Amino acid sequence: MKHLLLLIIISSLLGCAVKQEAQTPNILFIYTDDQAPWALGYSGNTQIYTPNLDDLAEQGLYLPNSYTTTPVCSPARAGLLTSQYGFELGIDDWINVKAKTLTAHQPLLGIEQSYETWPEILQKVGYKTGLIGKWHLGYQPEHHPTQHGYDEFIGFLAGGTTPEDPRLEVNGVETNELGLTVEVLTNHAIAFLNRHKDDKFALSLHYRAPHYRFLPVAPEDAAPYEDVEIALPHPDYPGLNTERARKLMREYMSSVTGIDRNVGLLMQTLEQLGLSQNTVVIFTSDHGYNIAHNGMWHKGNGYWLLYEPPLGTPNVPRGQRPNMYDNSLKVPTIVRWPGVIPKASINDSTMSNLDWFPTLVAIARGKVSKDNIVRGQSYLPLFLDPEQILSSDYYAAYSSLHQSVTQMRSYSDGRFKLIKDFNNSQRDEMYDLKNDPEEKFNIINSTEADIQKIKVTFDKVIIEKMNETNDPALIYHRFVDDKSS
Repeated sequence: MKHLLLLIIISSLLGCAVKQEAQTPNILFIYTDDQAPWALGYSGNTQIYTPNLDDLAEQGLYLPNSYTTTPVCSPARAGLLTSQYGFELGIDDWINVKAKTLTAHQPLLGIEQSYETWPEILQKVGYKTGLIGKWHLGYQPEHHPTQHGYDEFIGFLAGGTTPEDPRLEVNGVETNELGLTVEVLTNHAIAFLNRHKDDKFALSLHYRAPHYRFLPVAPEDAAPYEDVEIALPHPDYPGLNTERARKLMREYMSSVTGIDRNVGLLMQTLEQLGLSQNTVVIFTSDHGYNIAHNGMWHKGNGYWLLYEPPLGTPNVPRGQRPNMYDNSLKVPTIVRWPGVIPKASINDSTMSNLDWFPTLVAIARGKVSKDNIVRGQSYLPLFLDPEQILSSDYYAAYSSLHQSVTQMRSYSDGRFKLIKDFNNSQRDEMYDLKNDPEEKFNIINSTEADIQKIKVTFDKVIIEKMNETNDPALIYHRFVDDKSS
């Protein structure tokens, strides 16, 4: 009897130790560039080949309504790190130092050291932190990843690099690498995992793919799409350049399949190193993407994909289609946490990129500075109980500067969605997402009383959000109104 009691006590203590350890797991945060919510087999897209990502979703939690607050890279990435909107950080659009722009180049712009990041907090509680891949949050020394919480950095500071033979900074040294960029970055990630297999680590792997240019890819990644009739969304959109759309779609999906194959290699490495059970694997993207959806392609700073694009305006030149469609805002999101998150969980909560900061800090049992502003909420409670819904609405903000000049703000309760452009009021849009999930029919000018009532309510919500965040677009909006009155 005494032996049995002793065994029970020991088992209980071991269980507590395992539970305590599970509260502070390793973290592998995989972040793709320009991956659409539909670019995942698990989403129901039978045309795309992503077996490893589908398996990852089966092993954990899938969030089909995950989204970004700004549908271009720099502000989305800044929000991920700080849990603040890009405009609060002075980063409205992608940081542009050389491309043609309607405003100005931004060689000195970047994420300032005064803003706390979640890697900094994880460093303080003993995590070995690393970033491999894309940064795009500033070029000056004070903007460098190692000044924002990363012990190690292997990657590129710019917004993009080539899909093969990239030039990377490897621990402070510019290095010419050979091979497909997706594989080069994966190899560096595997090396990091091997170096830190005995440490508590948090690795951010920011892939360049599936950013345009999509090719080249490995032959096995292109194979599923060869000699196959590529189906398009909205193929009957008036004037759609279907030939180019099918070419883009084929190449894009090949690039996504390349990511999938490399994620499979990473999961194998975790298993081989005995790290799978105590590593939270997160897979998501900086923002979504469109190919032929609503007659356009690209992301929030989209382009028309038509033979004859509509005439432009001084703020939105011909060929441009700045937008806040769901395909630009929403992102594929998967979280695997063995022993904590039940397998094959699906939750419809609207998790934003701003929520990752408090979530990762909570997982690591870190502490946010008292004077820090955190706009997001921790999703750790949902990970522990995927049956609950933490949020059902979403808000987004994008003031485009380079290809177009807009001040777009958007709010949705999950059923209806309002998009306002405070710089170009003629571009306001509204959609009934229940009856029109593809956002084909703009109902902004509907005369139905119920629609107009919802529009007024949503307009108030947007203004409230702008007031809460000291949004500079609201100041502009009031100035213009005062001037015109």
